[in-house]
Amino acid sequence: MATENRQPVPPQVQALIVDSNATSRSILVGQLREYGVTRIVQCSRVQDARSRLEHTVFDYVLCDQFFGDANYSGQTLLDDLRRAQLLPFSTVFFMVTAEASYAAVAEAAESALDGYLLKPFTPSALFERLSLARLRKVHLKPIFDAIEAEDFEQAAALCVERFEARKPYWLYAARIGSELLLRLGRHDEARTLFEAVIAARALPWAKLGVARAQIESGQAARAITTLQELIGEDASFADAYDVLGRAQVELGNFAQAIETYRTASTLTPDSVVRLQKLGMMSYYMGDRETATKVLARAVVLGIDSKLFDYQSLVLLTFAYYADNDRKGIERCMADFARILERHSDSARIRRFAEVARALQLIQQRQFSQAVESVRAMAREITTASFDFEAACNLGSLLAVLAVTSIELPEGEGWVRALGMRYANTRGLTELMANACSLHEPYGVLVRDCLQQVNKAAEVAMAQSLSGDPAGAVQNLLQQAATTLNSKLLDLSQQVLLRHGARIASPEPLQEAIDALRLRIGNAPARAILGQDNERRPGGVAIRSRNAVEGAPAAPPVPPAGGSANGSDDAGEHEGTEPGSAADKLRLRP
Repeated sequence: MATENRQPVPPQVQALIVDSNATSRSILVGQLREYGVTRIVQCSRVQDARSRLEHTVFDYVLCDQFFGDANYSGQTLLDDLRRAQLLPFSTVFFMVTAEASYAAVAEAAESALDGYLLKPFTPSALFERLSLARLRKVHLKPIFDAIEAEDFEQAAALCVERFEARKPYWLYAARIGSELLLRLGRHDEARTLFEAVIAARALPWAKLGVARAQIESGQAARAITTLQELIGEDASFADAYDVLGRAQVELGNFAQAIETYRTASTLTPDSVVRLQKLGMMSYYMGDRETATKVLARAVVLGIDSKLFDYQSLVLLTFAYYADNDRKGIERCMADFARILERHSDSARIRRFAEVARALQLIQQRQFSQAVESVRAMAREITTASFDFEAACNLGSLLAVLAVTSIELPEGEGWVRALGMRYANTRGLTELMANACSLHEPYGVLVRDCLQQVNKAAEVAMAQSLSGDPAGAVQNLLQQAATTLNSKLLDLSQQVLLRHGARIASPEPLQEAIDALRLRIGNAPARAILGQDNERRPGGVAIRSRNAVEGAPAAPPVPPAGGSANGSDDAGEHEGTEPGSAADKLRLRP
């Protein structure tokens, strides 16, 4: 069988071996060379392997499961790579281990793993497993080629066609296709495909996909129900907790979200991404002790990794300030100085460093310099680049100044401006209010802004329903221009699109909306923690071999499931008739 499936290995094929044991690495190198791979990189530490994988696309990765350092494991590496969108479809990832329990195999099968290699194994066994994994890549090459060309419509169509026809590796294709549909904004079609997979074979990743599609289409409450059912079936499914936490944050249920993130972090204690989520949520909930401990650990584990979100370092600086930890603040400042050397053109990181510097000035009682720094930040409130994240950080700084009894008469006006711009949903409002919670009146002020925004929207809608849609659009535009609130602007667009035929001159109104959108910039539609680009739980990267360093990461695609025996898609070669849900699925032209 190995002979049947074995094909010549192209000379450009690259392999990465990750193993702390030099003898094991040497054996694997010899076996890979015998297989035909000549370009082989070796790493003895997970951290080094993560750095390599962040900058190089490998055809094969053979990673040991267990390392001497209890903080790291092969599973953690795979888990974090997936969330950071650093594992392309073309990469074959095998875990190498001396033991593999059923639970470990089941977890890895949901983590883009192509399979386990149980020690000891013969060269022929290794060749067979690698060849079978490569065979799947060959079958799905047209899909990968379309993704490489960024023709996501064509890639999605190929995936759906393979799934409906039950061609080889149809479940794998369904995972890719459903994620592509989410990327294209076709949430209902993605959910239909996920549900078709569930009908054909009830798989946890498909149920998780249904929940993600529900969140993307604005049905966070339904997503929570779906996720709770999934967790009830498998309480150790860490990805489900990630998505559940996201839905809870969006709805403003922060007390529930922090417990969800705590559970996810407990299941995978050395996951940098999950530590950051728990640390951020702890900070916003006022649990400074947990925030300090968890965020400091995330810094140690991953500050030099693309998995690290520098907003975590900002919140850690706030936590150190609350503890009057001068040395802790100095460490954060040193980290920012080093980061800025590598990212000198990043306005976001410069803004972070300015926030940390202002906290250091306050801690050193250099109040006049601190106030001048905050005033400089406040002058950016109305710029298009001043985002929700910057608003929360500035609100936190203003709250610090207020409780330090520093005279700043403009503070309340600035907080009101922040609230009127970004208090669009309950989740966003509560995040910002909690960021200002050190000075309670500021939190109350932010929550009041949401009521004012909602009231303005209600008045405009009533005006439209009473027969004056043009007046409603103009009213919303005036309010949006004053507050820079994207919710009011979006509502004006909706009214114009719905009632354009009843408006005498819709063109000037559309031009005004377009012009104002440039001033407002991109605002989050829902509450998120950190940048969240988004590292979707349950996903790996739609990343081409020619991806350039520093380019925006494409949204991830659900992982390729694997099995312990190498038959990753057992049953997918059978000519099963498409299920009824699949029959209803058709891509839009």
